[in-house]
Order: sequence, then C-alpha cells, then structure tokens
Amino acid sequence: MPKPAPPAPRAAVPDAWREHIDRVLISREEIAARVQALGAEISRDFAGRDTVIVAVLNGTVLFLADLIRNLTIPVRLDFVGVSSYGAGTHPGELAVTKACRLDVRGRDVLVVDDILDTGKTLDRVTTQLRQFKPRRLRTCVLLDKKARRQVKIRGDYTGFQIPDEFVVGYGLDFAERYRSLPFIAVLKPEVFQAGGAGKPSRPSRPAA
Repeated sequence: MPKPAPPAPRAAVPDAWREHIDRVLISREEIAARVQALGAEISRDFAGRDTVIVAVLNGTVLFLADLIRNLTIPVRLDFVGVSSYGAGTHPGELAVTKACRLDVRGRDVLVVDDILDTGKTLDRVTTQLRQFKPRRLRTCVLLDKKARRQVKIRGDYTGFQIPDEFVVGYGLDFAERYRSLPFIAVLKPEVFQAGGAGKPSRPSRPAA
C-alpha cells in the first residue's frame, strides 16, 4: 500500500483568514490529487464487492463527497454520529448518537473519517460495526496525527500524515467554524486557547 503523502506547506493564506490562520498545511490542489489517488486505490481493492460506506459525522462530509465521486465501484452510504457523554461523566467517554442503519452483515464495509487523532472515535465505530459481522471492514481517514494516538489503531487508507497541530478546514472545525475552507490549515493558538494556555479542544469532535 502506498505511503500517505506528506503535506507540502506552500500555499498562501487568503487575506480574509490571516487573523485566524497561521499557515496552510495542505493546499486544495494537494487534497484533490490525494483524494483521487485514494479513490483509485479503494476502487481496485473493493472491485466486485457489495460495499457499504459508513461515514463519521460531521467533519468528514467534504472529504466523503469528493472521495465517493472518485470511486468506480457501486456503494451504499450511511452515517454514524459519535460525541462525548453529557455533564457528570468522565471526559473522553464516547457515545454513538447515530447508528448505522444499513445491514452490513456479510458485506464489505469502509469507514470514512476526517482525522485519526487519539483513535478513540474510530475504535468506537469499528468495534460497534464488527458486532454485525461484516465480511471485511476497512478504514479510510483523510488525516493521521500519530503523535496524539491513545488507542492502537491505524487507517487502512490514509490521505496525509500531519504534525501535532490544531488543524481546520475541508470539513474540520473549531466551534463549528472553518469547515468551508478549501484547504487544511493550522489555526493560530490564540484562537483556540483560553487565556493563551490549555490544550486544543474540538467541541464537536472532542476525542477523535
């Protein structure tokens, strides 16, 4: 399997976002080329199979839309939602807020997510799906941030390996902002750090 492409930070930050964005990490052209390559690789591997794609909400939507348009295999599509438990529970515990409704028993399943960070979200989703006995279960992630991994899990298909930086754009958000950016960018620390201190947090996806 080809190694994930290393990002090449060379694109300029648009003027409208200079106050928020530190730098562009992966350009829209690099994303398009890599997603096309992923689509071709997945199509070869899943050719002739009854394939179900299960995408993790919400950050994966832009990646998913481009990915499936680069597939040459027939697929069925469903979504799962994962979020933290409410107040009064241990931070980082995850609950499935939307379950997959398609029957995956005996079928090939591809789980698509935006970023593989701690590994908790992808582990939670794949563990649940395996209970329904798919014929084969594979994972595809746009970004892999290995420095943050807490669960032993990897993406079978990976777009880019990235450093331990807080990234937004191309579906990824901070406080539901920046999803529409057509590139992957590093958010300035002062934007996500309260009082200039603390760890980055992603309210909508707290334990990716």
